[in-house]
Amino acid sequence: MRGRTVHVVDYRHVIHALRRKPHALHHLVYRDQLYPRAAFRNTWDALIVAESPRIACRIMVRLLALAHERCCEAELAAELDAILGSGKLPDLDALEARFAPASATSPHVTVTLPSAIAYDALLSSDAVEVSA
Repeated sequence: MRGRTVHVVDYRHVIHALRRKPHALHHLVYRDQLYPRAAFRNTWDALIVAESPRIACRIMVRLLALAHERCCEAELAAELDAILGSGKLPDLDALEARFAPASATSPHVTVTLPSAIAYDALLSSDAVEVSA
């Protein structure tokens, strides 16, 4: 008996195409295999019941993009489970704010340039020559 090949679809491979055409998610043949965790599938099920297919697709694609771009798949799945458990639908703006990258501040750097006289001293004949 031959072994059956199981194809796994990684949402990270198709998320950029879905962002351009989010409504394609609605009739995507491998949609159910696309979700990385059960929380995402449960979110889709809740969205498609509560919203129009077009809105549900947009929200779901943005959630998948958020998981991919912010590398927060597990944390986002836990948050989605909590939201669905409370009988609500995900608020994209709140989730994007919650998983936003911490604002990085650049360190203050002070550069002190030596005077031109210091360079002149290096180039003068009094400086020690380095042989090649």
